[in-house]
Amino acid sequence: MNVLVVGGAGYIGSHTVYELLRAGNQVSVMDNLSTGERFFVPKQVPLYIGDIRKKEDVLKVLDDQKFDVVMHFAAKLIVPESVKKPLDYYHNNVEGVRTLLEAMVEKNVKNIVFSSTAAVYGEPTESVVKEDSFKEPINPYGESKLACEKLIHWTAQAHDLNYVIFRYFNVAGADSSLEIGLKKQQLTHLIPVTIEAALGLRKELVIFGDDYETKDGTNIRDYIHVTDLAIAHVVGAKYLMDGGKSDIFNLGSAKGYSNLEVANTVSKFLPVPFRFGPRREGDPAILIADASKAKRVLGWQTFLTLEDIITSDLAYREKISKER
Repeated sequence: MNVLVVGGAGYIGSHTVYELLRAGNQVSVMDNLSTGERFFVPKQVPLYIGDIRKKEDVLKVLDDQKFDVVMHFAAKLIVPESVKKPLDYYHNNVEGVRTLLEAMVEKNVKNIVFSSTAAVYGEPTESVVKEDSFKEPINPYGESKLACEKLIHWTAQAHDLNYVIFRYFNVAGADSSLEIGLKKQQLTHLIPVTIEAALGLRKELVIFGDDYETKDGTNIRDYIHVTDLAIAHVVGAKYLMDGGKSDIFNLGSAKGYSNLEVANTVSKFLPVPFRFGPRREGDPAILIADASKAKRVLGWQTFLTLEDIITSDLAYREKISKER
């Protein structure tokens, strides 16, 4: 396959580039480098610097090569920020996808793999969420992603596109090479934040909320290793190339861990200083994936554990802290 990875200089996109290459595919990256890292893109991979909200930028890339599949990772994704800046999230996430689809239709590119989110489910009425569970996002991030899903669906019907949409849960960890991982100035994901606190790179971990209706009062989430997630995208693209019908899949481990359990697991390796803080606006109490459909249809499942996630992120964070 010849695959264009939009947002391929970012965290999940770059891991997918690595897995695409390992599977023997031809890969190019388009990224505006607003949050991505140029050095996350392997030297042998063409990097097109451009913004998918600008149709001329997308057309320039699609004119340069004939792509079999486009993968989209170019979204803003921080829930509290989306509550404060909803206009930015709709503009970047929804308008970006609309422009990308418009260019794909014009250039007759038929397959798209789209990275969505469990945030489309909002506050679930069941503890384990299936693809057909009720969707009522409780923050602009989730709303913008659900709007993108619907836009892809209707565009596919009108223009004979094929799609795989992945809704994934909490992603963490780093590639086994330790060349790439989650590298941001302001980390918001629980596992790397917890590890930074353990390494003394921040004063402490703040666990937001201890009064949820869960076993220990803290949020429960489904964690997935970024490598397992990246492999799913390779499998999804191949599924489309083999004639698979358009579909939506949850990606997760189907196991829930509370914030406190994550802190205690990291503490097996290094002690974690933490305190409880107030709830964050827009955070549901429990969000766990039923990923059985991905296993049944795609033959995909997770192999890496919570401890694998933690040890890989710890090794990566130790590495980059020495490079500073």
